[in-house]
Amino acid sequence: MEPRDDRSAESGEERAAVRPDRGRDRDAEGRARNARPRDGLGRPLPYGAPGVPRAPEGVVRTAGASVDEAQELLRAGRPFHAHEVFEDAWKSGPAEQRALWRGLAQTAVGLTHAARGNTTGGARLLRRGADGVERWAASAASPAPGGLDTGGVVAWARALAERVEAEGQVADAAAVAPELRAER
Repeated sequence: MEPRDDRSAESGEERAAVRPDRGRDRDAEGRARNARPRDGLGRPLPYGAPGVPRAPEGVVRTAGASVDEAQELLRAGRPFHAHEVFEDAWKSGPAEQRALWRGLAQTAVGLTHAARGNTTGGARLLRRGADGVERWAASAASPAPGGLDTGGVVAWARALAERVEAEGQVADAAAVAPELRAER
């Protein structure tokens, strides 16, 4: 008798149509990875559905390249994918910058949650990220890497958190995306 698979609310027949091998999605190293396509806000779509390209994980970029790629993703309304870029910088960058990149990742996730309709979680993460970026900036011995405008990002995140709590869901993540660098 085959073991029961309770990882899905779908019926066995629907599950079999979607995952005929009933195995778990795995990456090249054998680690469990969800291979379902994703929408622009990172929500999983059914297998076989068209999704948006995912930001590759584990990429080591310069600070400037991280800011450029994240900005492009934010302007395209893909904050979930921008958070992955920030997360790569957080995990691969210099130790003294990790708190900054973590805070930026939290702001991107906050925007993601707000755009998905999770206003409480979105506002909370926007503020947590703003606090992290602000703390990093206050203690940093050098300017922000990649030309980041930390003050602008902090002000954006806090203002958006207030708006999300007052007005509800963000309808268009691209329309409210921050500018990561100061206008020149």
